[in-house]
Amino acid sequence: MELDTFVIHVVPLREKLHNFSRKITGNNADAEDVVQEIFLKLWSMREELDGYNSVEALAMQMTKNFSLDKLKSRKTLSDNEFDTLNIVSKLKTPAEETEERNSVEYVRQLISQLPYLQQTIMRMKDIEGYELSEIAEITGSQIEAVRTNLSRARKKIREQLLKAL
Repeated sequence: MELDTFVIHVVPLREKLHNFSRKITGNNADAEDVVQEIFLKLWSMREELDGYNSVEALAMQMTKNFSLDKLKSRKTLSDNEFDTLNIVSKLKTPAEETEERNSVEYVRQLISQLPYLQQTIMRMKDIEGYELSEIAEITGSQIEAVRTNLSRARKKIREQLLKAL
């Protein structure tokens, strides 16, 4: 892959990779480091990139792996912190765990009752973490339409949840 082709196909992925990494690492600086590493790696293997069906898919997978590695390389929990986490995690009773699972299932059912476009937008934004501009591009809608549909979907779910209480 030549420099011009690299600039056209890979460089525009920067923001998407950064957002994806930031969601995994929870840290803007770490996400920036990850994206820089990805670009260096992709540049070093630019001759092989033409052999991939989707350079974007490769870049996203690499970003996920590098981001997870970044998380692992952070300070590990001390034994005391680990013990505290274990104690806190065991505080839920089986009834509380069942109630939580039922609540999650109920919300899934409510989402499945929404109009298809609202379902899609809500899942893409709230579950998969897409940005509004990405959702608009994928669905072929205007950003304002995406924002409106997302707002309506959330409002409907909220109303249904309040009725259930």
